[in-house]
Amino acid sequence: MAGSKGPGAESRVRTIARRPAGEESSGVRSAPPLSVYVHLPWCIRKCPYCDFNSHAVLDGDEVPERRYLDALRADLEAALPQVWGRPVQTIFVGGGTPSLFSPEAIDALLTMLRTLLPVVPGAEITMEANPGTFEAERFRAFAQAGVTRLSIGVQSFDDDALRRIGRVHDAMQARRAIETAAQHFESWNLDLMYALPGQTLEALRADLREALSFAPPHLSYYHLTLEPNTAFALRPPVLPDEDAASDMQSVIEDETQRAGLQHYEVSAYARVHRRCAHNLNYWQFGDYLGLGAGAHGKLSFQDRIVREARVRNPREYMRAALGESREGPIASSHAVPARELPFEFMLNALRLIDGVPAAWFVERTGLSTLAIADPVARAVQRGLLDPDPTVFRPTPLGARFLNDLQQMFLPEQR
Repeated sequence: MAGSKGPGAESRVRTIARRPAGEESSGVRSAPPLSVYVHLPWCIRKCPYCDFNSHAVLDGDEVPERRYLDALRADLEAALPQVWGRPVQTIFVGGGTPSLFSPEAIDALLTMLRTLLPVVPGAEITMEANPGTFEAERFRAFAQAGVTRLSIGVQSFDDDALRRIGRVHDAMQARRAIETAAQHFESWNLDLMYALPGQTLEALRADLREALSFAPPHLSYYHLTLEPNTAFALRPPVLPDEDAASDMQSVIEDETQRAGLQHYEVSAYARVHRRCAHNLNYWQFGDYLGLGAGAHGKLSFQDRIVREARVRNPREYMRAALGESREGPIASSHAVPARELPFEFMLNALRLIDGVPAAWFVERTGLSTLAIADPVARAVQRGLLDPDPTVFRPTPLGARFLNDLQQMFLPEQR
């Protein structure tokens, strides 16, 4: 992989956006933990429910691994002043379908990250993978490249359900991929979905029983939703109603608990010491540097907290990162106004079943707890928030009506 910056790269290092004149922002005295997210945006076919920045590989085309890795390196080199010296706790390679990249490319990517960033020893390094047979054969090589945790997008073990949601693999491929992953990774995750088109409660139970039969260290179970700008939004399938979906959620919670998995986040279940450290950093309002087409990031400084997003189109991103266009790879960068930080913090933290220490609100937003005293008091009074003043934790009722609880911290609600 080329190690030099693209033409004009030094001149394209962006200064992080300052807050607009007259608009209050905030900052932190000490930076929270830092993670790195790398987006590899290609997939075999775009799923009809997917609203992520993913792009199907057309017949006859190849994923431009080398050029994309060069762009990632140039992007990171330009971003280094923002995170200089900060240890990286976790790395997450998402997509798209990152496992479309060769093991050699993943090895080059991780080597580049370790060379340019102080990645802590034993850092969790997760990579998403789809269970097609061709990709499953690569799992051992991904582990040898330095990936420590695999997240497998199974979604369902029902072939009819997989066809209805547009997946390119079948149930047998999913089973083989799981068996292969278990041989080469101590920590791995199964991504599943419920409330699928035509799914019954018994079909959900069958999916869940099969998933648990593999004794997964971690299970992510997401409610299928119809997102804007997706094929399903244009041609909506018939989904189970709210009552049926609620019954499915209850079954998932009960059966995972009986199987020894702890329900620690709205959609996440894990065995002891197998929680996803990378996602925990998101939910605990940590920092993350986003690299790659469409990647988002959040970085904290003494006078501001900044959110930024990279150029979404992969080819435009590569041209921008490599200095072949007038603009750099960052499409947007803005300091988060102080009035929005309480909602941003609580939107994430309240997804955690155990909540977060109340002191983290001050440490990670730079604001006083007085900024949220009123909505906290109202939430406690309504039985949505634990009255313990040392922790922000939803009650079982608050977890059930999580959207209502989170919205109490919107600027216009406080």
